[in-house]
Amino acid sequence: MATTSDAMTFETHRAPWWLGVIGGGFNILLGILLLTVPVKTVLALVLALGYYWLFSGIFTLVYMFVDRQGWGWKLFSGALSILAGIYILRYPLIGAVTIPAIVILFLGIQGLVVGAISLVMAFKGGGWGSALWGVLSLIFGGVLVANFTSPSMIVSLVWVVAVVSLAGGVIQVIQAFAQRKE
Repeated sequence: MATTSDAMTFETHRAPWWLGVIGGGFNILLGILLLTVPVKTVLALVLALGYYWLFSGIFTLVYMFVDRQGWGWKLFSGALSILAGIYILRYPLIGAVTIPAIVILFLGIQGLVVGAISLVMAFKGGGWGSALWGVLSLIFGGVLVANFTSPSMIVSLVWVVAVVSLAGGVIQVIQAFAQRKE
């Protein structure tokens, strides 16, 4: 079967420039809200996550009857998603503290894993840069794991997300307007 170069090319389409402006605007708004009214914003995000988990679980269970392949995993994940959604919606304040703490714990574990892998790579000839990265990752990962429930860590995570959202939104809007001029 002969193929030509035309058959192997793929067309890619850019999203309209105005979608970048809207997405960037939402990121800027989220960053501003997290910096100015962090408690209410985190609570609203947690409630949105609770509704998402609830409806996602329902749709997973419905889809289980449409496609019976892997029904056990669909049943498990759908039920778990529904239970998590209900729990978050019943106890949003606990969720507003627990979810950022879990994110910090996850980042800390990731730092420990990256640090260990970097050190192994350094001993296998990766050089001093890999060793330095490994040590720093282990230190930061250890600090995050040891203090993931600390209120200062949770507040710091909210501030970091706010700044990244704000900066990312500004960059996204700039790129959208640059795309418009092309």
